[in-house]
Amino acid sequence: MTGPTRTRVVHVSLGLDVGGQERLLVEFARHADREKFDLTFVSLTSRGIIADAIDEARWPVLALGERPGFSVGRFFRVGRLLRSLEADILHTHDDGPLVYGSLGGRLGRVGRHVHTHHHGLLPNVSRRQQRLAGWAARLTYAFVCVSEDSARQMTAGGVPVRKIRTLHNGIDLDRFSFQGSNPAGPVVTVARLSPEKAIENLLRAAAIVVASDRSFRLEIAGDGQCREDLHRLTRELKLEDHVTFLGEIRDVPALLARASLFVLPSRTEGISLTLLEAMARGLPVVTTRVGGNPEVVDDGKTGFLVPSQDPAELAVAILRMRADPAESQAMGRLGRHRVETHFDVRRMIRDYEELYLEGALPLRGIEPALAQQTA
Repeated sequence: MTGPTRTRVVHVSLGLDVGGQERLLVEFARHADREKFDLTFVSLTSRGIIADAIDEARWPVLALGERPGFSVGRFFRVGRLLRSLEADILHTHDDGPLVYGSLGGRLGRVGRHVHTHHHGLLPNVSRRQQRLAGWAARLTYAFVCVSEDSARQMTAGGVPVRKIRTLHNGIDLDRFSFQGSNPAGPVVTVARLSPEKAIENLLRAAAIVVASDRSFRLEIAGDGQCREDLHRLTRELKLEDHVTFLGEIRDVPALLARASLFVLPSRTEGISLTLLEAMARGLPVVTTRVGGNPEVVDDGKTGFLVPSQDPAELAVAILRMRADPAESQAMGRLGRHRVETHFDVRRMIRDYEELYLEGALPLRGIEPALAQQTA
């Protein structure tokens, strides 16, 4: 690139509904270097509510309205769109956009394709999906994993080591200022109510805690496919007086401000934004020893790591935190420092922007992309 021309970056995601991956797109919109980069955000399906926040950051959002399921024609539609946008950088998020962007980027004469793998190991991924994603990964310039654990999994799954980079997620520390733990407040979690978050194990742990401490209160923020099953389990465990389902909430900082402890019982995880947000607010945390969680939580110092799918151990850790408010406050302060040091969103965005321009290649056109892929 020469002169004042900005590098054109097109972010492509499956949708723009609420989720950690989608919320990170908002951070790209808010914190991009506007002197160097010109951004467009593309949803393969619908706009979703996240599009409003991107609009507020004054970047265009395009929704293609595609239907779920594999489509050969989608490769060509994505390619035509990228060519019309004169994209220098294609940045895909999630496996579907990775697959369609791999060939679509070439058809659209995009100079460089960067992909971010936002999650840990997901259940119920078919071999066909794995093969498609593995093939597409080989056509990227860089395959970014948000944790070292994810990078190891992707290497074992066949993604070439030379493609893989690890860039930890970050959060906006200005939006999640230090508050500290409220000893009288509820235990909270913020998560999609989906199988991988294992909220049912938190409910079973809550039943154990209530047997020892009738004052225990749990607030669960989020929505998803497991909602009705979780409500049913709450009734079966006779926890109606102790558990509140809040649904989707907009003001996560306010929820965290009144909490005593944050708990995340996931079966699998990348780098959880809600975990980072809770630590930034100064909450001690209890979470499972899966995915990127051990890269976030310093076990015994900023919170506790427990085995996955073990409600009894989860309950023990919660009870220990509730029994020692002074230790909880100290853990919260150390957690804030850890997030400040390692998980600032502005650092994350700068790292991606350096990756976009790495090697100072001429970006627009298929020739440099092919040259890089065969290097």
